[in-house]
Amino acid sequence: MTGKTAQKITLWEFFQQLGKTFMLPVALLSFCGIMLGIGSSLSSRDVITLLPFLGHPILQAIFIWMSKIGSFAFSFLPVMFCIAIPLGLAREDKGVAAFSGFVGYAVMNLAVNFWLSTQGILPTSDVAVLKAHNVQNVLGIQSIDTGILGAVIAGIIIWRLHERFHTLRLPDALAFFGGTRSVPIVTSVVMGVIGLLIPLVWPWFALGISGLGHIIESAGEFGPMIFGTGERLLLPFGLQHILVALIRFTEAGGTMDVCGHTVNGALTIFQAQLSCPDTHGFSESATRFLSQGKMPAFLGGLPGAALAMYHCARPENRHKIKGLMISGVIACVVGGTTEPIEFLFLFVAPALYLIHALLTGLGFTTMAVLGVTIGNTDGNIIDFIVFGVLHGMATKWYLVPLAAAIWFVVYYALFRFAIKHFNLKTPGREADVTDSAESASTSTPGKSGYDVPALLNALGGAANIDTLDNCITRLRLSVKEMSRVNVDALKANRAIGVIKVNDHNLQVVIGPQVQSVKDEMAQLMSSTRETAAVDAG
Repeated sequence: MTGKTAQKITLWEFFQQLGKTFMLPVALLSFCGIMLGIGSSLSSRDVITLLPFLGHPILQAIFIWMSKIGSFAFSFLPVMFCIAIPLGLAREDKGVAAFSGFVGYAVMNLAVNFWLSTQGILPTSDVAVLKAHNVQNVLGIQSIDTGILGAVIAGIIIWRLHERFHTLRLPDALAFFGGTRSVPIVTSVVMGVIGLLIPLVWPWFALGISGLGHIIESAGEFGPMIFGTGERLLLPFGLQHILVALIRFTEAGGTMDVCGHTVNGALTIFQAQLSCPDTHGFSESATRFLSQGKMPAFLGGLPGAALAMYHCARPENRHKIKGLMISGVIACVVGGTTEPIEFLFLFVAPALYLIHALLTGLGFTTMAVLGVTIGNTDGNIIDFIVFGVLHGMATKWYLVPLAAAIWFVVYYALFRFAIKHFNLKTPGREADVTDSAESASTSTPGKSGYDVPALLNALGGAANIDTLDNCITRLRLSVKEMSRVNVDALKANRAIGVIKVNDHNLQVVIGPQVQSVKDEMAQLMSSTRETAAVDAG
C-alpha cells in the first residue's frame, strides 16, 4: 500500500479490505483448479476410452503431474489465507506480516495438538474418535480443523499484532528482539494461547456456520438464487468476497466425506472430488453454488446487455464505444470479470442492476434444477470447457449454451426496452460524448494502456492521495479532499465508474488492467514526491 493512512478505517472499509486480501489465494485457487480439472479429466478412464491416444504413458505422466500441482492449493488453502490476510492488510513490512501469518497458524495448531494430547484424545488412530473431535492433519499436525474461517480469524489477529508491534522499541540489552523481529515472537506467544482456547470455543463457531448451512439448505432450489443474487448485490460495495468465502470454504456450503476425509465448503468439496480417483461425477449440492450458476448471465446475459447498449447508442457515437463494449464482453466471457459491463449501467439505472442481480440468481437456480454439475469459480468459457465439456456428458454441459442463449435474448430485450423507454444515459447516448472524449488526455499511454498521469491529475494529484491499493478491477484510494477528485475527467480517461464510499475513500473501476495502472500510478506518485522533496530542500 502506498502512503500513510490519515483516517481510521470504518468497519465497512475493513470488510472491503479484508475481502480484497482473499483475492491472492483465490486467484491461485482458480489456476490450480484449471490444472487439476484438465489433469484429472484427461487421465480418466472414460476420456482415454474415447480418445485412446491420450493413454500414452508420457501424456498420462503429464496429466497426473498437472493434477498433483493443481491439488496444492486445495491441500494448503487455510494457511494460504492466514498468510495472505496480514500480507494484504499490513501497511508496512508486509513480508514480516506474511511470515508471521505462517508462524502464527502453525503455532496455533501445535497448541491445539498439545491440548488434545493433555486431554487424552491424542494420540489415536481411531477414526471414530478423530471424526468426533473434527481432528485432521493440518500442516502435518493433528489438530482441530478450523478450516478457512479459523484461518481468517487467525490472520486478522496476526495483522493486529503486526500493526501494534512492528515498530516496538526495547531497551538496549533486548534491542535485537525489537522492531519487526518482535512480531513473529509475539505472534508465537499469542497464537499459542489462542490455540489452547480453540477446543473450548470452536464448537460454537462450527454450530453457527452449520446453522447457516441448514438455512441455505432449507431454502431448497432457491438457496442458489439467494446466493447468486446476494453476490451481485454486494459486488458494488466490494463485500461479495465475504459471502463467497463462506459458501465456498465453510460448512455453509455443505459438508461431505470424500476419499475418507470430511470436507467443508462447496468449492473445497468439488476440488476434493476432482482429485479423488474413486469419485465419479460431482456433487450437485456443491456445484450449484459454483461456476455453472454464473454461466447463463456471464456467457449470455451480459453480452446481450452490451449489444443492447451498443444498438441504443447514438449512431454517431457507436464507433466510440465499440471498443469499450467488445473489451467488456471479452473480459466477461473469457475472464469471468463482469464489472467492465456492469458498471456501464449500475449508476445510470440501479433498478436495471437489481434486475440483473435477480436474473443472475435465477441462473444459479436454473442450473441446479437442470442437474448441471460444472464447478470452479469464474463462470467463464474456460470453466465451461475444462470442467464441463472435458468431463463428459454427465456434467450436462450441453444445457449451458441453451440457457445462455435464452438469457442473451432476455437481457437484450429487457435492456433495449428500458434504455429506450426510460431514456437511460448508457454509454453513447449522451449528446456530449464527443466533448467528453476530446477532453481526455492525448498523451502516450503507459504499459497499462492508460494515461496514468491524467488519471492521477484527475484524482487531485499525488499530494491528495493518502493510500493507494487495488482489487481485481478497481483502484481503492483514500484522499485528503474529495472535492479535488474530478469524476468527469476520470471517466474521460477510460475509468468505467467511480464509487465514493465516504468523505475520504473512493474506488475507481478500471477493469482487468487495474494492477498495471496501480503500479504505474504508485511509481509516478513516488517520483513526484521525491521531486517535491528535492525542490523543498
